[in-house]
Amino acid sequence: MVKKDLIKQLREKTGAGIMECKDALKEAEGNIEEAVVVLRKKGLSKAKKRAGHLAKHGAITAYVHTGGKIGAMVELNCETDFVSRNETFQKLTKDIAMQIVASNPEYVRREDVPENVIKKEKEIFMSQLEAKKPEEIKNKIVQGKLEKYFKEICLLEQPFIKNPQITVQDYLYEHITAIGEKLEVRRFVRLKLGEEID
Repeated sequence: MVKKDLIKQLREKTGAGIMECKDALKEAEGNIEEAVVVLRKKGLSKAKKRAGHLAKHGAITAYVHTGGKIGAMVELNCETDFVSRNETFQKLTKDIAMQIVASNPEYVRREDVPENVIKKEKEIFMSQLEAKKPEEIKNKIVQGKLEKYFKEICLLEQPFIKNPQITVQDYLYEHITAIGEKLEVRRFVRLKLGEEID
């Protein structure tokens, strides 16, 4: 028998439904942290199933930081117009716009990073290494640095500002599971007052 207070705690932590929380806690034998992992795995599986769906509805949301000196606009797509008007969806778009303001990503996902940018970064990373290191070791170090670079410049790979234990992609997956539709960040723009003025 799963205790009600544990179900409540898990719901508050993940936003998942009562039955999903109950099942996850059963599977995790009452351990909340393990239950979170169970829910995230199931969420990832559900989100992947929806990946082929068409997300042509959605909303463009703006967030301007206090003081009006920095702001962002983001387009988040979903499958139906009904969901785009949902309060949870609206909050998600605002959270993502806040993430863009705070963490200054350059691209939505790593697939968006141009090949010439990746090549240039690899060259820079390689030039920072000792010449006498074996080539195989150098390549492994460069790959590790490249992974770190993607986590800095790609929105979906950044640690989520409200919970750095998860990425923005994980946060999106949680909402895909809760809402039951494909959700996709299509594009964004970040503006900072006075930027690029000589």
